[in-house]
Amino acid sequence: MATATDEKPTTISRNKLLTVAGLGWLFDAMDVGILSFVIAALAIDWNLTSTEMGLIASVNSVGMAVGAFVFGIYADRIGRKKVFIITLLLFSIASGLSALTTSLAAFMILRFFVGAGLGGELPVASTLVSESVPAKERGRIVVLLESFWAGGWLLAAIISYFVIPEYGWRIALLLTALPAFYALYLRINLPDSPQFSAKKNVLQSVTNNIKGVWSKEYRKPTIMLWTVWFTVVFSYYGMFLWLPSVMVAKGFPLIQSFGYVLLMTLAQLPGYFIAAWLIERIGRKFVLVTFLLGTAFSALAFGNAETIMMLLISGAFLSFFNLGAWGALYAYSPEQYPTIIRGTGTGMAASFGRIGGIFGPLLVGVMLGAGYGFPVIFGVFCVAIIIGAAAVAFLGTETKQIELE
Repeated sequence: MATATDEKPTTISRNKLLTVAGLGWLFDAMDVGILSFVIAALAIDWNLTSTEMGLIASVNSVGMAVGAFVFGIYADRIGRKKVFIITLLLFSIASGLSALTTSLAAFMILRFFVGAGLGGELPVASTLVSESVPAKERGRIVVLLESFWAGGWLLAAIISYFVIPEYGWRIALLLTALPAFYALYLRINLPDSPQFSAKKNVLQSVTNNIKGVWSKEYRKPTIMLWTVWFTVVFSYYGMFLWLPSVMVAKGFPLIQSFGYVLLMTLAQLPGYFIAAWLIERIGRKFVLVTFLLGTAFSALAFGNAETIMMLLISGAFLSFFNLGAWGALYAYSPEQYPTIIRGTGTGMAASFGRIGGIFGPLLVGVMLGAGYGFPVIFGVFCVAIIIGAAAVAFLGTETKQIELE
């Protein structure tokens, strides 16, 4: 398959593209996953309140909102490949430096920059892959790209289980700086999107790109995407960044809680693979709505679970449906816009969603501090996800195997 860099044409196979982009995705997930375990460890080391724990997760999402917006726009200006590598370097270096902090304020400042790198990389990577594979397998490949997220979370859970109790959270965070070296390799071996390369001589201004996203032609898909992105990110970061802490709050020791979360995380992989199988056979809308509804009811069950068996089962279903929905969302989002505004449109939707990621973890901390229990908290997330599913069902259009402009 022929693609192009800035200098001369080059060739990369579909599987190599998936692997190269997917490993970058895996590193992102590893960093986000480790944060959830680090927060639980920091709460003990630094005597954090539940509100302070929520603030750490929220400032990460503030950075993701800024990164998704800024880097999404730049992806339409300087190319998908360059932004992909810049964001990898940003979050890797900032994450490594955060291991050296001794105060909550310094830790949160660096987590903002980590979030900016993460928030910018994810929508840009999905756009790059979407534009580089044929329509007949585009959805499946993007969902498989997202499946690397599960691998990153598993790696984070394994590192946290074996490293944090024995060597501390600082060593775990230092391990997340390793992707910086991989980013240098990407600069040499990854070509840019062939669609961007074909359009780069007719680029619009940033203002016109933003106006295009909200033009009459694209207003409906934009409203749909912003709604589903907000509800999905709000619930995901509210629930998953708190999973280890929820287990501790339910009376399980820290290391035992890490082990249980590792078991729940394993269910993410079949969630991705089944979503990837269904998305080209039945369609994006069906997969996204079905997996979102499955997430909503699993969240309700997890919040009300009392026994270890019910916690593990409902937590596994929560991982299965939620991450399958994420895969479908990343496949669906770039397909809503033409090439010239695709990075901007996808990045703006992800950026608005990250605002939900600010409030989700913070809401859990505030509600716990106010005396609300997990059944009420996870009930809020259940309702939010149902709203997102309704937006896709009533405002979304099917894009299965439609050629991108």
